[in-house]
Amino acid sequence: MASIQGFATLVTGGGSGIGEAAAAKLAADGAHVTICGRTEEKLVGAVERISAGAADGVTVQHIVADVTSEPDVEAAVATAASITGRLDGLFACAGGSTGMGPLATAELDAIRSTMELNYIGTFLCLKHGGQQMAKQGGGGSIVGCSSHAGHDSMRCLGGYGGAKAGLDHLCRVSADEMGRFGVRVNSVQPGIVATELMGPITGGGALLDDYLPQIPLGRVGEPEEIAEMVRFLIGPESSWITGQAFAVDGGQNLRRGADYGTLLREFGADPLDELAPEG
Repeated sequence: MASIQGFATLVTGGGSGIGEAAAAKLAADGAHVTICGRTEEKLVGAVERISAGAADGVTVQHIVADVTSEPDVEAAVATAASITGRLDGLFACAGGSTGMGPLATAELDAIRSTMELNYIGTFLCLKHGGQQMAKQGGGGSIVGCSSHAGHDSMRCLGGYGGAKAGLDHLCRVSADEMGRFGVRVNSVQPGIVATELMGPITGGGALLDDYLPQIPLGRVGEPEEIAEMVRFLIGPESSWITGQAFAVDGGQNLRRGADYGTLLREFGADPLDELAPEG
């Protein structure tokens, strides 16, 4: 792969999982890495692990930041750019779901907070990362972290899927707008990946049994497999790629999404039972 030696990069949600794996790959290949997240203890541990595998001369640092806070994102971008005076790559990985269940019974606060974390958080990264890249004389690559849930229906995960679908569209529009500055914007759509957060699912059970037949390659993914795509999209070998959403999901997008109602049914009644007519 082409060199990213000396690049300055920012990874949000870099304290664990896919974010940490991407940061580790970037640092191992010679890029300076700044990770951010809401929990300093997690970030400190991640910096130690990433530094252990980093190339010589690479700076690995962290800043506590909530991606739903504009001042925090602005500060994170400035911190990442302070190493070299540029920001060459940004992986907007922070995300997640704060609710699960049918849309017809969903709590508004859960939908709103999920949208804030995934959609607004990525918007703020596009805004401030894009401003930095344009003002430094152009160039740079931003990668949003979407999900297979934003591509296909995943029952009882609609708020999260809707936020990720919106994220993909934000990235496409930003790519169109920022092309004049040589700034590229793409997104990745991971399938089910064996992270600490997903451990209760990837460890086995009815939901994993629902997932696996829909994955042509027949297994869950690893964080490092998503990191490889992020590294490619930030590196110069992808210099004529922008405005694209890349599924990294073992081929699941060829079949169907998972039914998260399966997980809920393991712990009680069908989540749609309350909507059924009495009698």
